[in-house]
Amino acid sequence: MKIKTLFFGITSDLLATNNLEITVSENSSVKDFKLLLKEKYPQLKNINSYAIAVNEEYAADDLVLKESDVLAVIPPVSGG
Repeated sequence: MKIKTLFFGITSDLLATNNLEITVSENSSVKDFKLLLKEKYPQLKNINSYAIAVNEEYAADDLVLKESDVLAVIPPVSGG
């Protein structure tokens, strides 16, 4: 199934885009999605942690994704 994925901050810089449609297996979880991202897009390997939001809500790793979901990849933010 295809999942619309939005990228923010350094993740959009590294991928040179702010959104992609990513194909995942049925019954994939957020954790599965994170593993797929690092496998499919090696530029993200050096980002040790980032949050995933599903349909504008932060999501736990065990949440199972659905076809109509919109995911956001939110890297840590620093600064002052």
